[in-house]
Amino acid sequence: MSQWEFTGSDGTFRLERADEVRGVYFPLANEAGYMASICPDGGGDAKTDQNHFLMPPVSAIDLHNSRLKRTAWVCSPGREPWSVTGASHAQKSRRDEAHQIEAGLLWHRSVRSSASGEYEAEVLSFAPAGPETLEVSRIRLRNTGSTRLELSMLSVVPLYGRSADSLRDHRHVTALLNRVKVVERGVHLVPTMSFDERGHRRNDTVYSVLGRDSTGSAPVGAFPDLERFIGEAGDAEQPRVVFDAQYRAAERKTAGGRADGCEAIGALQFPAVSLSPGEDYSLYVISGVFPSTDHAEAAADRYCSPEGFSKAFAANRSFWAGKTAPVLCSVNDGRFEQWMRWVSVQPILRRIYGCSFLPYHDYGRGGRGWRDLWQDCLALLLMEPRDVRTLLLSNFAGVRFDGTNATIVGSEPGSFIADRNSIPRVWMDHGAWPVLTVKLYVDQSGDLGLLAEEQEYFSDSLWARASERIAETRTTQGAVYTGSVFEHMLLQQLSVFFNVGDHNGLRLEGADWNDGLDMAAEHGESVAFSSLYAANLLWLADAAERLEVEGRPLALADEILILLDRYTGATVNYNDPAAKRDRLRTFFETAKGGPSGTTTRVDASALAADLREKGNHLLRHIRETEWVESAGGDGWFNGYYDNRGQRVEGDAPGGPRMTLTGQVFSLLSGAATPKQVKSVIAAADRLLLDPAVGGYRLNTDFGEVKLDLGRCFGYAYGHKENGAMFSHMAVMYAYALFARGETAAASKVMQMMYRAAAAFERSRMYPGLPEYFDPDGRGLYCYLTGSASWYLLTVVTRMFGVRGSWGDLVLDPQLEAAQWNGGATVSVSTCFRGRQLRVEYANPANLDAGDYRVGAVLLNGSPVEFRRNAAGDAAGVTIPGTSLPESDSVITVRLDDARSGA
Repeated sequence: MSQWEFTGSDGTFRLERADEVRGVYFPLANEAGYMASICPDGGGDAKTDQNHFLMPPVSAIDLHNSRLKRTAWVCSPGREPWSVTGASHAQKSRRDEAHQIEAGLLWHRSVRSSASGEYEAEVLSFAPAGPETLEVSRIRLRNTGSTRLELSMLSVVPLYGRSADSLRDHRHVTALLNRVKVVERGVHLVPTMSFDERGHRRNDTVYSVLGRDSTGSAPVGAFPDLERFIGEAGDAEQPRVVFDAQYRAAERKTAGGRADGCEAIGALQFPAVSLSPGEDYSLYVISGVFPSTDHAEAAADRYCSPEGFSKAFAANRSFWAGKTAPVLCSVNDGRFEQWMRWVSVQPILRRIYGCSFLPYHDYGRGGRGWRDLWQDCLALLLMEPRDVRTLLLSNFAGVRFDGTNATIVGSEPGSFIADRNSIPRVWMDHGAWPVLTVKLYVDQSGDLGLLAEEQEYFSDSLWARASERIAETRTTQGAVYTGSVFEHMLLQQLSVFFNVGDHNGLRLEGADWNDGLDMAAEHGESVAFSSLYAANLLWLADAAERLEVEGRPLALADEILILLDRYTGATVNYNDPAAKRDRLRTFFETAKGGPSGTTTRVDASALAADLREKGNHLLRHIRETEWVESAGGDGWFNGYYDNRGQRVEGDAPGGPRMTLTGQVFSLLSGAATPKQVKSVIAAADRLLLDPAVGGYRLNTDFGEVKLDLGRCFGYAYGHKENGAMFSHMAVMYAYALFARGETAAASKVMQMMYRAAAAFERSRMYPGLPEYFDPDGRGLYCYLTGSASWYLLTVVTRMFGVRGSWGDLVLDPQLEAAQWNGGATVSVSTCFRGRQLRVEYANPANLDAGDYRVGAVLLNGSPVEFRRNAAGDAAGVTIPGTSLPESDSVITVRLDDARSGA
């Protein structure tokens, strides 16, 4: 099995015989909303949303099952037709052609040579970085033989032109709506209507395939009807139009022709040409989704020429290089550095695709979920922070006044949908992520003012954490209620804090981060996320006091004071779950008709004291009551209670039960003592670590289908949320270990993930991070995973230690000596306080983390004042953010021996 190799310094890679690997695909997309996938053999699909698929929708299984794929055919008298993507029956059966994939940031090139030695074909495809939703391909054929060739070429793009829902629902009936018009340069598919039994609508969307060749000639005709294209006894791998010249001549339609009520195809026949040995001939083909035929024709004018194609391709490469340029790391290891470029582009891809629309992501109807919205902002803060403040503020419009939130993000900032499938449910972790993201924003920017900004609340019929339906929530006067960002976050934490199960852990409800834990709504508890909420409460306490110091007093809706029991004096016994639930019900009943609209200015110190008592109570409870000792000599935290109210983790008759999630947030929040941290590491190494799958599994094998906890236990063990090496939680484990000073353990996690993903002979994936690795080490669900944001965040803010703290700059590296790879310096570039920083570390004594500390710091070549950090990260220093210049800067850091006492 070949291994992909980088060919330059910009992330471009090459892979031999990629067509022999099942299931690999590559994204072609742009920020205008074009979303496509392309495989080495031209497979994949393209769309702009759930209801507008240019090509037939595909799932991962279709990548090798479906015969309808992008290709082009070479027809030469006396020779068998040849597919530039290896699509013919004969080519597939022989498997004797040289084939290579080369790809860079959002462009894809396939190069294939015929077994006869006569042809070499290159197909170069990308989605231009502009306002159009289309892809552009140059199909270049070279005569590599020794004799002149007489030939013609026929390009093929499968067309679908409707909603993915119609794939199984009225597929034939919706084909009857199709109207395909043949024009000078190709075909326009314009269905008469959008089929929807809830109400059919007139269709104005145009699906087009247009082209010209390198001589400037238009096609001589087209074949718009799929069934007539393949013929009665043919198929897409041996279409009769291609293999029967007489039939081809009879079926070809010229400008003005049409095909009605059929499955469509964009098959364009180009003029016959004569190629001398060594001579090239190219087709320039666009395929896309357009608002009108005029828009499609204008796009063809722009791209279907050698000059237009080359200009667009250069612009596209420059655009995507610029997208990844703000975060670059240099560790004297070019392979890792370039691999990180692909990790950096993944959060951008998730903004475009959401969590749908790639072959493995064959669920949902587009859009991102609530959790994705906030976690994708983590990477944006390091890469493109300019618009993040506006984005964060708009995101809070999805929070309800009961502390829950809409779960699906609309197409525009600030627009939300209650639930993808119209199911009333609550993910208990959703309220935690906004605080985590806003904390990073404040740390990186110093902008506490965001917390004082006003935003409206999301209003629908769901109330009391989706347990009731009421009239939409507005003020009692009928106005839309608004509150500060701080109030939104506070309400999300308080609503969860009082919503506890019988073991005083926060209720699991519909699920937490692990969507597979969705069958314990009545009695399940998430101890894991109780830890994160505790940390959030403590941060909000600090933020309240800082807002007061900045002269930004806080006013809260009167109803929220019900949940601030320590502040008001109407105290609740936090060790009594029933009393806490009663207090929450009181709040729900009081605010049920909508908030009164009146607010009370609160004393920041008293509010902070209330929140700290709540946060510290949770941490003590977890530390003291959820720790489980194992017969193996170590221990870990129980992360869950099932729907029978039984503790999930610990020693069990079938073997120890442990989840990684239950440990991550206990470490990160500070619930775990230093001794417990060491024990968790030992237990995770003993029970969860599996180098064969790239690191730490999400859980041990429980050996049963736990219908009292979640659907994931019905999955085969080692897949997805049932014991896979799940990248997201694995990298969060590394982040938590770094945060607790366990550098060696954290670095091991990061290195194992990188090596597993980059070892193509096992991972079978292009550069980047997958959602998870299956039991064979294959990376699945590539490109659209939140783990990429967390990996990027961990590398920059923990491994290199370049991060903010309330707007001041912290330099606290946790790099191991080996990561200098023999070089004099390592460096990282990132955005901080709106400007670009490059931080370089010199380690002249070749010391490991724990043995060095920051010695000297130069800012643009001049010494800069700093203060040493507290005992927890004593190797690092803090530079006041206000001392940094407004322009981009270079910071040079020398690391000295911390053991010398100097």
